[in-house]
Amino acid sequence: LLLFTSSACAGTRGDALSFEIERTIAHQGYDGKTCWVVARAGTIPPRTTGNDSDHPMVVMTMQKLMLSGSDVFYALNEMRTEDEGATWSDPRRHESFARQQKGTTIEMTLCDYTPQWHAKTGKLLGIGSTIWYENNHKSLAHSRKPAYAVYDPATATWSKWKTLNLPDEPKFRFTGAGSQRLDLPGGDILLPTSVMPDPEHKQRSTTVLRCRFDGQNLKYIEQGNEMTRNVERGFYEPSLTRFKDRYYLTLRNDEHGYVAVGDDGLNYEPPRRWQFDDSTDLGSYNTQQHWVRHSDGLFLSYTRRGAENDHVFRNRAPLFIARVDPETLQVIRSTEQVLAPDYGARLGNFGVTEISPDETWVTVTEWMQPAGVEKRGSDNRIWVVKLRWNRPNRYFSR
Repeated sequence: LLLFTSSACAGTRGDALSFEIERTIAHQGYDGKTCWVVARAGTIPPRTTGNDSDHPMVVMTMQKLMLSGSDVFYALNEMRTEDEGATWSDPRRHESFARQQKGTTIEMTLCDYTPQWHAKTGKLLGIGSTIWYENNHKSLAHSRKPAYAVYDPATATWSKWKTLNLPDEPKFRFTGAGSQRLDLPGGDILLPTSVMPDPEHKQRSTTVLRCRFDGQNLKYIEQGNEMTRNVERGFYEPSLTRFKDRYYLTLRNDEHGYVAVGDDGLNYEPPRRWQFDDSTDLGSYNTQQHWVRHSDGLFLSYTRRGAENDHVFRNRAPLFIARVDPETLQVIRSTEQVLAPDYGARLGNFGVTEISPDETWVTVTEWMQPAGVEKRGSDNRIWVVKLRWNRPNRYFSR
């Protein structure tokens, strides 16, 4: 099912860079007991192994969530399009990602999974984090690790997932992978993570790991500096990008979203709160923000307070995009546009995918908690919001 609406988003300060927004729906329907969440897409470029067509193959993963619990996820599913989102396959469950029984009452699986093309090896590499349950309640009694798998487009299957081996140090006991990594030209991967030594500690730190992927195995190489804030959960769920040879992190915090900048991809200056360019607070808090990058401009996607949206859990709808001033690290208010609209349900844990030099997609589901959000029109839609650039994006790489 597709819904087409379009609007133009201009550049700023005399810059001719612009894009058009086209909103489409890949899937919708709500059963009142579960809902689709964490829809993120990865692109297999045309004329590469497994895709001999002239069009990109896009694989979108998502999971079912049990509405009566908190972050109670089930096996990874996928939808696939080979005609640039005109049609999508039905959701397909991957048994390799089904919960693993670890005892009478203990189970574990993966969550916050993000597929992304790794150009050096020509593989679609997905990275997420392990999550544990006891009697269907989230448990912190077991360590958490980044986990990964590789997609085979010929069979539409994922390899058996593996965990990333990290140094045997207490701080890595609870390590969660951020959902927006950065692949370097030589193939090394900068993986933003949050680390925590034990659940009693509660305050998490964000750090970037340099990893190496050989097409089958992901290996830890080194770690950058650690950043935290003296708030109960610190900094976590980071996203990373590069713009004009500098590296930018956006960080989740319970009170405010934060941003940090660095020169080598591993080490960063002290984070500062996200603000608009009039020095007022952006209003994004206790949720993820992600980057939309273009070689001629840097953009942030986010949710925030102050959009007549107090009825939405943590003000997580609508989903916005705006341009970022890379020098002041402020969001340019005049460029703000709605990506996905507010129908009552939260729009969080979304994804950003570079489809081609001319197009970037933002994928997000209507997360149907708390009860009653459907009364404002939510229907567990899976939004695929297409940004069509008026200039080719030189960051895109096959």
